[in-house]
Amino acid sequence: MAINRIKLLGIPVDVCPPEDIESQILEILAKPGTNQIVFLSIWDLLKAKNKKSNFKQCLESADLILPISKSILMGAKFLKLNVPIRYNPFSATISILSIMEQHYKSLYLLGSHKKALMQAEKNIRETFPNLQIVGRYVGYYDKNVENNIVQAIYKSSPSLVLISDGIKEKNLWAYNRRNSFATSIFMYYKDSIGIFSDRIRRVKEETFNKGLEIWVQIFHNPLRIFLIFPFMRYLLLLTWYKIFKKK
Repeated sequence: MAINRIKLLGIPVDVCPPEDIESQILEILAKPGTNQIVFLSIWDLLKAKNKKSNFKQCLESADLILPISKSILMGAKFLKLNVPIRYNPFSATISILSIMEQHYKSLYLLGSHKKALMQAEKNIRETFPNLQIVGRYVGYYDKNVENNIVQAIYKSSPSLVLISDGIKEKNLWAYNRRNSFATSIFMYYKDSIGIFSDRIRRVKEETFNKGLEIWVQIFHNPLRIFLIFPFMRYLLLLTWYKIFKKK
């Protein structure tokens, strides 16, 4: 079943029920070339509105865009669009890895520091024994080793490349190198390796469901309180689209 892609403030967002995730993953796996799954936050959506960034083009070429911010759902409802399903990125990552394991697919880990990466790999092997890990490389790497990383991913041709912290370009890393790979899905989730290595505590499901995870982030980094200003811009954009945007 084809997913429904809406445009929120001109930015693509997918409406994908959880029961359709497996079929979508398998459909993406069947595609040649560089494919991409994006966890879209409200801040990512606003970033895509920046004309100086090519992030909007990245999203438009992505195979699956799963919203993770409650504000995105609120915006879609306000503009009377189809309201997408909100995903917890950790739970979604577990589901995607489970699908990969059930179909005996492969995984490449990219990001974080060596100790965390090795511990994450160990824990993933124990949790998903039928998921083949075909390679790994740390984040925060020197630029002169990047060609080796790209070649390693190309040669191992993993079903999924899970990108974590330490990769400056985040979702754009795969997009900017999309012509360098054979056939793989790339998925960026900053905290993935940290959580899998037990070095980062994931947000409680109850907190996430209430949309209160921003307060956890502010607790760890008080400067994030200034995100109130881009959020106000988001509300103004929604109002402008509601009043002036042509049907």
